[in-house]
Amino acid sequence: MRHFLEIDDLSREEILEVLELSRLVSPPKVLSDCSVGLVFEKPSLRTRNSSESAIFQLGGLPVSMVAGEVGIDSRESAEDVARTLASYHKFIGARVFVHDILTRMAEAVDSVGAAVGVVNLLSDYSHPCQALADLATIQSHFGLREGLKVAFVGDSNNVTRSLSVGCLMMGMEVAVASPKKYWFSGSEREAFQARGSAVFTSDPVEAVSGADVVYTDVWTSMGQEEERDRRIVDFAGFTVDSSLMSNAGRNAIVMHCLPAHEGEEITREVLESPASAVWEQAQNRMHVMRGLFLFMSGVRPRS
Repeated sequence: MRHFLEIDDLSREEILEVLELSRLVSPPKVLSDCSVGLVFEKPSLRTRNSSESAIFQLGGLPVSMVAGEVGIDSRESAEDVARTLASYHKFIGARVFVHDILTRMAEAVDSVGAAVGVVNLLSDYSHPCQALADLATIQSHFGLREGLKVAFVGDSNNVTRSLSVGCLMMGMEVAVASPKKYWFSGSEREAFQARGSAVFTSDPVEAVSGADVVYTDVWTSMGQEEERDRRIVDFAGFTVDSSLMSNAGRNAIVMHCLPAHEGEEITREVLESPASAVWEQAQNRMHVMRGLFLFMSGVRPRS
């Protein structure tokens, strides 16, 4: 059983397969008589609801646990948690603060030869399930064609990382606008650029110019609350508003992985505008989770 910890744990062709499977109207009940363990160290609305709904639609039983019930690395080690859950469930999904926990869980499952896949539901480093939903949303509007320009305006964070890698794998152009102190490291920027066309700038207008997709996320992620006041100052001028959107392509869409901090990274006017694909994007979280579980269960699209 494979794990899904990073968006590029799948090849380009496999991502396309997952997206095709996510569109099945009557998917096979591959999780019938099976359960899936879902661990949430962080609060969750979209991830928990989309995952539980997808599992139910595939005939399975979602078993969700919050941080206090599990106590990873406090009550017991990540390895022991993973081995225990692997004895009950077909898949383990985890939404964690520290990405290394996911790696350790996957290694622990592999060490005992369990045919159980570990899925990254979010970590401080990456958010690959969100990236799948993002690609599904872009695909529904433009197709996943080479040369599309995706501009991200805001913090260079886990969402930015997975989105950028996924888009570059599809041959799209990526432009990321952040205050310079919030850029990805030099080595990581070089790694992005080795994959394709990736531009990093401190000018939001430059990033958004001619873009087909304008994407933003909160400036202060969970676990960074003590930085909020400083970040609001640092990110002044990076709000996705009507003025900034006027620089994007004529048919550009706006995306946001939610929750939104209205008036900070995005205005309500833009969030509710005809260009907004935000609610479609949120719904796609469920569809791609269904497609991912189908793919990880061995189902492949019909040729």
